[in-house]
Amino acid sequence: MCLIFFAHNSHPRYRLLLLANRDEFYRRPTRPAQFWPDTPALLAGRDEIGGGTWLGITRSGRWALVTNVRNRADLELHGSPSRGRLVTTALADAHPPRAHLDALSTAPGTAGVRGFNLLLGDRSEVAYYSNRGGSVQTLPPGVYGLSNALLETPWPKLTSGKAEFSALVQSEQIDEAALFALMADTRQAPDGELPDTGFGIDWERILSARFIQSPDYGTRITTLLRIDHAGKVDFIERSFDRSPQRWRDVRYSFQIP
Repeated sequence: MCLIFFAHNSHPRYRLLLLANRDEFYRRPTRPAQFWPDTPALLAGRDEIGGGTWLGITRSGRWALVTNVRNRADLELHGSPSRGRLVTTALADAHPPRAHLDALSTAPGTAGVRGFNLLLGDRSEVAYYSNRGGSVQTLPPGVYGLSNALLETPWPKLTSGKAEFSALVQSEQIDEAALFALMADTRQAPDGELPDTGFGIDWERILSARFIQSPDYGTRITTLLRIDHAGKVDFIERSFDRSPQRWRDVRYSFQIP
């Protein structure tokens, strides 16, 4: 995942509203979201190379997602494990989110994994950890944004997108079409506002859009995850054919016991 906005325990109807874009090379094979045959309690898409996922939720309501931290130096970390495995491992653990991330933060080799942000939540708490950002955080109720830097780093697409997301989730009735439209914005930031992550100005321009398009790499999936205060889960995954105008949706709903 590369751009996420979420409202945690700050909406009258939903304890979680989460909206996320996954950006990836078009050639990387991916299975659409489904309950996994080998892990029937897990709903997620699947990376067919690394075997993990970028975002998933279990029938118990435990959810997790990962983004990479964009840093050219990480390309030198050859043999680094797939970051998608961090999500499946976090979802399989029985420990509370904060405890799981505390253990991960001190595990041998974590610093040697390519840079990542990991969010993990359940009905009790939401926690965040980056192996490029120090200590684990338990997040208080609020609205948050995350991209390919540390939580709340004010890149232009995150700042503008979070403001729009915050306005949309003020209403008790959530406008699903407006949320998906927010994430399909292809406008690029002005050069003077671009971050410098070591990939050159041309790539910084391309990556500054919420919906990324290039010949080989771009936004492939937008996911909307809603969990209401009664435990009803709605999971909508929109997969794109290189354009924000061409998509296919899969939808799941279930009740947390």
